[in-house]
Amino acid sequence: MLRARIKGVGTAGEDAHAVVIEAGDRYLPVMITADQARSIQVGFSDETFERPLTHDLLLNTVNEMGGAVDRIVIDDLMNGTFYAKIHVERYDNGEREEFSLDARPSDAVALATRTECPIEVSEEVMEEAGRTDDEIEFRDI
Repeated sequence: MLRARIKGVGTAGEDAHAVVIEAGDRYLPVMITADQARSIQVGFSDETFERPLTHDLLLNTVNEMGGAVDRIVIDDLMNGTFYAKIHVERYDNGEREEFSLDARPSDAVALATRTECPIEVSEEVMEEAGRTDDEIEFRDI
């Protein structure tokens, strides 16, 4: 696994959005919807809402059940679709338990922005879909 970070959220065309994940000198552009882009941006900001948004609700649920998001992993790419896992840890009677939840990368990234947990990308995914600096054009939204 490669340690990664969120490079940013931007446009990838007139009506397309992407979150760009950076691992070393490679970039992984993941296409997302405008709503997903907004949720990721909210995770980076100090913006608060009277009621929890969807990703905040999921994080609150995990925390209320005694868990914490340990890391997110973008671990597969099939037929042009990325797959991710949200790794959760919790302690039960002093014993550490870990489990993972299947997730869309955009949802996993939105949680990562709220928890500042590590992000990992499999080397195989980065090899197949990663881009170099001169292969990617990025415009912030």
